[in-house]
Amino acid sequence: MKSKSIALLFLIVLLTTSYSAYSQNKTNKSAEIKSIISKKRSFNNTYGFGYRIQLYNGNEQKARQFRARFGIEFPNNFSKLVYNAPEWKVQVGNYKTKLEADKDLIKFQEKFSGIIVVPMGK
Repeated sequence: MKSKSIALLFLIVLLTTSYSAYSQNKTNKSAEIKSIISKKRSFNNTYGFGYRIQLYNGNEQKARQFRARFGIEFPNNFSKLVYNAPEWKVQVGNYKTKLEADKDLIKFQEKFSGIIVVPMGK
Protein backbone atom coordinates (compact mmCIF):
# COMPACT_ATOMS: atom_id res chain seq x y z
CA MET A 1 0.00 0.00 0.00
CA LYS A 2 2.80 2.39 0.92
CA SER A 3 4.69 1.73 -2.34
CA LYS A 4 1.51 2.46 -4.36
CA SER A 5 1.06 5.82 -2.64
CA ILE A 6 4.72 6.73 -3.22
CA ALA A 7 4.44 5.74 -6.89
CA LEU A 8 1.24 7.80 -7.24
CA LEU A 9 2.88 10.80 -5.58
CA PHE A 10 5.91 10.49 -7.87
CA LEU A 11 3.64 10.35 -10.94
CA ILE A 12 1.74 13.48 -9.84
CA VAL A 13 4.96 15.41 -9.26
CA LEU A 14 6.33 14.29 -12.63
CA LEU A 15 3.18 15.33 -14.52
CA THR A 16 2.97 18.68 -12.73
CA THR A 17 6.61 19.48 -13.44
CA SER A 18 6.41 18.57 -17.11
CA TYR A 19 3.20 20.61 -17.55
CA SER A 20 4.70 23.74 -15.95
CA ALA A 21 7.86 23.41 -18.05
CA TYR A 22 5.73 23.14 -21.19
CA SER A 23 3.65 26.18 -20.27
CA GLN A 24 6.78 28.31 -19.69
CA ASN A 25 8.20 27.42 -23.10
CA LYS A 26 4.87 28.15 -24.76
CA THR A 27 4.71 31.62 -23.19
CA ASN A 28 8.19 32.63 -24.34
CA LYS A 29 7.32 31.93 -27.97
CA SER A 30 4.43 34.38 -27.94
CA ALA A 31 4.69 37.20 -30.50
CA GLU A 32 3.39 39.65 -27.90
CA ILE A 33 6.22 38.79 -25.48
CA LYS A 34 8.82 39.10 -28.25
CA SER A 35 7.39 42.50 -29.17
CA ILE A 36 7.61 43.75 -25.57
CA ILE A 37 11.20 42.50 -25.21
CA SER A 38 12.27 44.21 -28.45
CA LYS A 39 10.66 47.49 -27.32
CA LYS A 40 12.50 47.28 -23.99
CA ARG A 41 15.83 46.60 -25.72
CA SER A 42 15.25 49.52 -28.08
CA PHE A 43 14.48 51.81 -25.13
CA ASN A 44 17.63 50.68 -23.30
CA ASN A 45 19.78 51.30 -26.38
CA THR A 46 18.37 54.81 -26.76
CA TYR A 47 18.21 56.00 -23.16
CA GLY A 48 20.50 53.68 -21.23
CA PHE A 49 19.18 51.78 -18.27
CA GLY A 50 19.26 51.76 -14.54
CA TYR A 51 19.01 54.39 -11.83
CA ARG A 52 21.18 56.22 -9.33
CA ILE A 53 20.40 58.35 -6.32
CA GLN A 54 21.69 61.90 -6.63
CA LEU A 55 22.79 63.42 -3.32
CA TYR A 56 24.09 66.76 -4.51
CA ASN A 57 24.29 69.02 -7.55
CA GLY A 58 26.45 72.13 -7.30
CA ASN A 59 30.04 73.27 -6.82
CA GLU A 60 33.04 70.96 -6.61
CA GLN A 61 34.07 71.62 -3.03
CA LYS A 62 30.63 70.86 -1.57
CA ALA A 63 30.28 67.84 -3.84
CA ARG A 64 33.50 66.36 -2.48
CA GLN A 65 32.31 67.08 1.08
CA PHE A 66 28.97 65.33 0.42
CA ARG A 67 30.75 62.31 -1.05
CA ALA A 68 33.12 62.07 1.93
CA ARG A 69 30.23 62.40 4.38
CA PHE A 70 28.27 59.72 2.51
CA GLY A 71 31.29 57.40 2.64
CA ILE A 72 31.41 57.79 6.41
CA GLU A 73 27.65 57.34 6.92
CA PHE A 74 27.24 54.43 4.47
CA PRO A 75 30.68 52.84 3.93
CA ASN A 76 29.48 49.80 1.94
CA ASN A 77 27.67 51.77 -0.79
CA PHE A 78 29.11 52.86 -4.15
CA SER A 79 29.31 56.63 -4.74
CA LYS A 80 30.48 58.54 -7.78
CA LEU A 81 31.48 62.13 -8.44
CA VAL A 82 30.22 63.27 -11.87
CA TYR A 83 31.11 66.50 -13.66
CA ASN A 84 28.69 67.93 -16.22
CA ALA A 85 29.89 71.49 -16.88
CA PRO A 86 29.43 73.62 -14.83
CA GLU A 87 27.88 71.37 -12.17
CA TRP A 88 29.33 68.61 -9.99
CA LYS A 89 27.04 65.77 -8.92
CA VAL A 90 27.35 63.13 -6.24
CA GLN A 91 25.53 59.98 -7.33
CA VAL A 92 25.08 56.78 -5.39
CA GLY A 93 24.44 53.18 -6.38
CA ASN A 94 23.72 51.23 -9.53
CA TYR A 95 20.09 50.10 -9.46
CA LYS A 96 18.34 48.14 -12.18
CA THR A 97 14.85 49.32 -11.25
CA LYS A 98 13.42 52.50 -9.80
CA LEU A 99 11.85 50.43 -7.02
CA GLU A 100 15.29 49.27 -5.82
CA ALA A 101 16.53 52.86 -5.88
CA ASP A 102 13.46 54.10 -3.99
CA LYS A 103 14.09 51.58 -1.21
CA ASP A 104 17.60 52.94 -0.64
CA LEU A 105 16.38 56.51 -1.12
CA ILE A 106 14.22 56.13 1.98
CA LYS A 107 17.23 54.83 3.93
CA PHE A 108 19.50 57.67 2.76
CA GLN A 109 16.90 60.38 3.42
CA GLU A 110 17.41 59.87 7.14
CA LYS A 111 20.89 61.46 6.80
CA PHE A 112 20.61 63.54 3.58
CA SER A 113 17.75 65.80 2.53
CA GLY A 114 16.80 66.85 -1.00
CA ILE A 115 18.04 63.69 -2.69
CA ILE A 116 16.40 62.29 -5.82
CA VAL A 117 16.43 59.19 -8.03
CA VAL A 118 17.81 59.87 -11.52
CA PRO A 119 17.95 57.56 -14.55
CA MET A 120 21.42 56.63 -15.81
CA GLY A 121 22.28 57.66 -19.32
CA LYS A 122 24.26 55.63 -21.76
